[in-house]
Amino acid sequence: MLNDPAMSVVCDGGPLKAMQSSHSLTAQTTLSPSQLELFRAIRTKEPLAKTLTRKTLLKSAQELSQEIKSFISGVDAVHGRKLSVREHARCAVRLLRSVPACREAVLEHLRGVYDEHVSAFLVNLETEGSSTSGGSSNLEDIIQEVHVVLSEFIRLNPRAWAPLVSTWAVDLLGQLSSKHAGRRVAPHSASLNELLQLWMSCAATRSLMEAYSQCLAAMLAWCPDACVDALLDTSVQHSPHFDWVVAHIGSAFPGTIISRVLACGLKDFCSHGAKDQGLLMMGMDKGNRIPKIGSVVGILGHLAAHHSESIRKELLRMFQESLSPSSPLSPTSSSTSWESSPQLRRSAVPFLLQLAAMSPNLFGAVSAELVEQLRPSILLQLQALLQGLPKEELENMLGLAVHLISQSPTGGARVLKFLADTATPASVIISGPTPSPHEGVREGCDRLLQMLLLHLHKLVFNRSDGAEVSPHSSASSQPQRVIPFLEELRSHVAQLCAETLRLERKRHLWLHQLLCLLAVYGGPSVATETLCQLLTQARNPEELALAWQLHTTLSSCMAGLIPAAVAHSVAQIHTHTLGPRQLKQLLLNLSIAIQSQDEDRKGGGAQSSMAVQVGSAVSGHLHDFCPLLLHSDADVSHATARLLSCSPLPRTSSPAHLLLLSRAAVTHFFMALRKRVEAGNVGRDGGQAGEAVNCSVLILSRFAAYSPLTLKAILQQLAEGALHKGNADLFGGQVADMSGAPVTNPSLSSDRGASLLDINCRFSTSVNFSGSVWSVFHAGVIGKGLKHRTASQHPDPAGVIWNIQTLLEVIVQCCTSSGLNGTPSPSDPDEPLPINAEAAKVIAVTLVESVCPDVANGELSWPPEEHARTTVERDIHIRRCFEAHPVLFPLLQVVAAGRPALCYCSAVLRGLMATLLAHWEASREASSTDSPWHLQASCLLVSCMGEGQLLPPVLANVHEAFPHLNPFEVRLLLLAVWEYVRGNGPLPQKFVFSSEKGMFCRDFSRDGDVARYVAPIHSVLHKNIDRLGHLCWRFQL
Repeated sequence: MLNDPAMSVVCDGGPLKAMQSSHSLTAQTTLSPSQLELFRAIRTKEPLAKTLTRKTLLKSAQELSQEIKSFISGVDAVHGRKLSVREHARCAVRLLRSVPACREAVLEHLRGVYDEHVSAFLVNLETEGSSTSGGSSNLEDIIQEVHVVLSEFIRLNPRAWAPLVSTWAVDLLGQLSSKHAGRRVAPHSASLNELLQLWMSCAATRSLMEAYSQCLAAMLAWCPDACVDALLDTSVQHSPHFDWVVAHIGSAFPGTIISRVLACGLKDFCSHGAKDQGLLMMGMDKGNRIPKIGSVVGILGHLAAHHSESIRKELLRMFQESLSPSSPLSPTSSSTSWESSPQLRRSAVPFLLQLAAMSPNLFGAVSAELVEQLRPSILLQLQALLQGLPKEELENMLGLAVHLISQSPTGGARVLKFLADTATPASVIISGPTPSPHEGVREGCDRLLQMLLLHLHKLVFNRSDGAEVSPHSSASSQPQRVIPFLEELRSHVAQLCAETLRLERKRHLWLHQLLCLLAVYGGPSVATETLCQLLTQARNPEELALAWQLHTTLSSCMAGLIPAAVAHSVAQIHTHTLGPRQLKQLLLNLSIAIQSQDEDRKGGGAQSSMAVQVGSAVSGHLHDFCPLLLHSDADVSHATARLLSCSPLPRTSSPAHLLLLSRAAVTHFFMALRKRVEAGNVGRDGGQAGEAVNCSVLILSRFAAYSPLTLKAILQQLAEGALHKGNADLFGGQVADMSGAPVTNPSLSSDRGASLLDINCRFSTSVNFSGSVWSVFHAGVIGKGLKHRTASQHPDPAGVIWNIQTLLEVIVQCCTSSGLNGTPSPSDPDEPLPINAEAAKVIAVTLVESVCPDVANGELSWPPEEHARTTVERDIHIRRCFEAHPVLFPLLQVVAAGRPALCYCSAVLRGLMATLLAHWEASREASSTDSPWHLQASCLLVSCMGEGQLLPPVLANVHEAFPHLNPFEVRLLLLAVWEYVRGNGPLPQKFVFSSEKGMFCRDFSRDGDVARYVAPIHSVLHKNIDRLGHLCWRFQL
């Protein structure tokens, strides 16, 4: 065998020498790379006889020589014909079985066989199986034989075969993946599942994958790094076409691949120098600087889909191990474990930062839990680790950390809170003048936070490649870069505002700056929400100033921010998003902002400008704020009253909104009166209740001066509300039934089963024809006697007087609004403004409708006194209303001051006087003072008629004599008044406007002779001259 020329070349010299010196080899015997490998293997290995197995010893030396010659030359040594691909492959397999020393040459030759099979496989797929594959492509059985041989060798001697086969298999997989990546049937590299399905259906690539998996499983116990290194090297060279291999191997060995990939990546990172770690973030070439880290990122990224929890645990373990003190290796630890190397431990944190910067998914997997693990002890260890780094490397690390935080899609709020908590200086009360034990950690976080704010500022204002972008420009015209950290904080605006308003030393300055950046980044919507949150949560002027500072900062790039914030607040009110406390604070802050306009008007600064904008915005939503006057929470109602009392009124408003404003304001007025009474009854401080009443009075007076519609609505509702049964007790009144009599207290009479009660109740539901035969006087029930008066508690007289004065104050202010309906101002500024006649008429008409609804508007003239019996039931109803509502007389006095409005109350005055005449006629008392109510009513009635100039002065003064007369004499004087009014009807046409006085006046000289009406008065005076002598001058004509 050794005498063969070819074999002598193999044994005597190297492959190159053999190729140069052998002239007997024809073109068919040109040496291929695999044959060169065989020559090299035979020459460098031990003698051939010592390396053969027992099976090989059975063959003859001649047969073995022929096999080697055929493999090297590619020609059948026996028949002299060229070997086909299939025959050549079988020859290589036989050599692999018989001569393991030539394994490298055989494996090199088998690369072509595997490539041939893959090409045929893909061609068959491209032609959709229409053409049958030739003999050269039918290599699946050869692939299977190779797989069986390699598997057996790996199983019997893993230390000799596993490293070689694993490197060969993974490298061949990379070559095949890259070479055939552009084929038509090959999916895109991003379609990992489709790629995996394609290659695993091919026998050649499936065999290589199984062989590599067997090698990796065999090498885990003693040398995993070599196998993983080969995987990483191939991944760097053939990525992304090789990613499907990594995904499959990683899924089969997740724990091993993750830990070993990280370890190999750390070693490669350390060997290339951690000082270059910041360059990747700046756009440097990844492959040239740190070759394997890109592959590490790719592998972990593929495994994250199904093994994210394992990756998270391994990354956190690497971080913790890098900070913990070094410990001796355990017996089971690998001698190449990175934990045993101080240099690798120091590089672990920069390595993890670089990984996070290159893969946001990896950073997101560990960021949340990493912040939780940064306890004080860990921070101290981290500080000690960073102190040993060069300044340039430390700066790169801080810049990389800032970049990571700004690009973090999740956990940004938690990271921000950690940085702010750690960087905030310790309280003086707690730590005193001595420095904090963690001062270095605090300074580091302070610096990191400052760098983060500066970095975010650059990102926010340079989102469109340096072009200046208006916040109101459309996204389509100016595409803007997304900042994940700020995107995540958009949902935490409320919490950020709450933390900012705590005003904790440096902390609120950082957060306020961050809010400004977030508002600019998020555009008008986020800016509006931020300002609205500050207005809602600020509790004092210092905190409220932060809202104005935010507006000052944003006003340069955003217009209409305050109106948008007010509109957003109104939307929250409508959707009941705000609780009572938040709603109250929002309303108070808006009122404070508006009131600051007067304080800063002289300075003319930005605060005054913002106050004007707030006032203008609020005035456009008064109809939205007004319903809050009736809020169930007293504080919210009071805050709304404060806001509306100082807010400017809109220039125009719809009638529906004006009526809504008027109704809510009047209702709030009566509610405020009741709260003031309740506060006085329980002895509480009535300061807030009194302030609420004052605000309500101011609101009503301002609304009444706004337009004639609001004036009429407010006066009408005030008069009706004062007589309403729910408010009657505020003014000393009692609840009356339909007949005007006080309601009977059911507890004072027991039901004896009288049937007339049901009959009367049913009868009262019919139409009431006053003065007809169908009129019924519900005086009582047969068998029970007269109806009992209501057993009501008498209100505090002082409180009643106070409430009446307040009611009259607001009515007079509404009726004397300057310039309203052409009412001129008096020449003397000290004189009170005259009551507007139209306003007084509104009150008069409302009183008539409330006291006696069935009175016709034309009933102004008075009939003879004896004809009053036809309206006796109506007159009794009127008297009972005056008894139940003492506030009617003060209201009549206001009406009388607005001449000639009292004329429209003629029917009410006539009915009341008719009942008083009937009482004095039937009275058998010795003096009029024995009937105090009737005496007071008679005096007030005549006084009101005199004030309204329904009576001349000589008759208007008769009430002064009533207390000194007996009932019969009082009746005589009232009859004289009745006769005068009957003869000189109370008609508005008799009044003429006086420009000097600014009101309507009546010229009594145009009426008939008054002397005939004064005769009874003089007679009474003469009879009681001893008691009335001092009043005689009052009744001179």
